[in-house]
Amino acid sequence: MTKIRKVVFPVGGLGTRFLPATKSMPKEMLPVVDKPLIQYAYEEAQKAGIEQFIFVTGRNKSAIENHFDLTSELEAIVGGKRKTDIMAVTTDWLPKPGTMAYLRQQQPLGLGHAVWCARHAVGDEPFAVILADDLVHADKPCLQQMIEAHTSGNMAAVMDVPREKTASYGILKTNGDAAGKLVHAKGLVEKPRPEDAPSTLSIIGRYILQPEIFAVLENQAKGAGGEIQLTDALNSMIGSTEFHGYRFDGVRYDCGEVAGYIEANVALALARPDLQGAVREKIAKLLA
Repeated sequence: MTKIRKVVFPVGGLGTRFLPATKSMPKEMLPVVDKPLIQYAYEEAQKAGIEQFIFVTGRNKSAIENHFDLTSELEAIVGGKRKTDIMAVTTDWLPKPGTMAYLRQQQPLGLGHAVWCARHAVGDEPFAVILADDLVHADKPCLQQMIEAHTSGNMAAVMDVPREKTASYGILKTNGDAAGKLVHAKGLVEKPRPEDAPSTLSIIGRYILQPEIFAVLENQAKGAGGEIQLTDALNSMIGSTEFHGYRFDGVRYDCGEVAGYIEANVALALARPDLQGAVREKIAKLLA
């Protein structure tokens, strides 16, 4: 089994659902409690043993690069114990020099296109993909669970969704037996209508992919939404390359839409011993 050393973060999207907040700030920098979404994604990858971090960015995304850099201004301004505390939350977790790469996706042509843009940085080895706006809260990081379960082929994290929501996801075609953590797929369908969906088992933003995906994406036609869909490319590989869905342990929050983002803030605040008491009190006051 080949070690998964690299991860791709597609962060070139416009974040229009969060306007005007994302007019000048990347949606991946939106904070959940006191940490931006992209840092949760990075920390998940780092805990899973990833060594190289590849960001596929777009215009107005420089705040992401700055976030993963040193904060010399803070060091110069603050001092004493306050300085120690600030450095712990802004610097101590930073990646080692030379482990980060930033590539530009000039046009937002879809997730498949964003992954394809990373082809030269990834090279000829299996790699992971994390979508930062899918935040997974778990005792063991979702990507670590997947890497431990992965043996060959392509894999994505999956979960069951209500049938009326299948048009928002890539959906697995199964052999009828979709029980257990590891589900073998005989096909994938991107954003099917509820009445056409082959199942309710949906892909969320975690993948382990074989490098052969790049050759497929090179000539992949546009699919749902007029974009180059990663799901379509993965589906075309089934037959020559196995595809498995992995049912992860943990709770996924869809921070790509406003209600899910608010839910994630409340849930993660309630999980913090230093915040849960005050947050419960404030929520109770609002609901009274």
